[in-house]
Amino acid sequence: MPWLEWYNALAKPAWTPAPATISTIWAILYPIVLVSFGFVFVLAFRGTIARKVAVPFGINLVANLLFMPIFSGLRNVPLAAADIVVVWATIIWCMVAVWPVRRWVAVAQVPYFVWVSLATTIQLSITMMNG
Repeated sequence: MPWLEWYNALAKPAWTPAPATISTIWAILYPIVLVSFGFVFVLAFRGTIARKVAVPFGINLVANLLFMPIFSGLRNVPLAAADIVVVWATIIWCMVAVWPVRRWVAVAQVPYFVWVSLATTIQLSITMMNG
């Protein structure tokens, strides 16, 4: 079964955005993530900030990139739910870790955090509704 057909067959909360809306939101967020995360990685690599500040950013990036292969590739709804909780939690960790050294980077994560909070709620709902 094609992915979109599978996704459309899942029980979802009525307030779940359409796939096109979700794609648009990510198209807006990914440049923010790219610039802010890239900035942290460059500073950590250069030794301008402690490398431990970059750790949650690295974990978040990996978890974020794994979500779609888990959800749409493996079609593993519970594992995708666990993954998105990691994404959500590491955004908080990122903001706390970077706040003392580069506050603008922490503030730049707010839209990302708001969206992932909503996406986490949706994913957990989908998991419960299809479990």
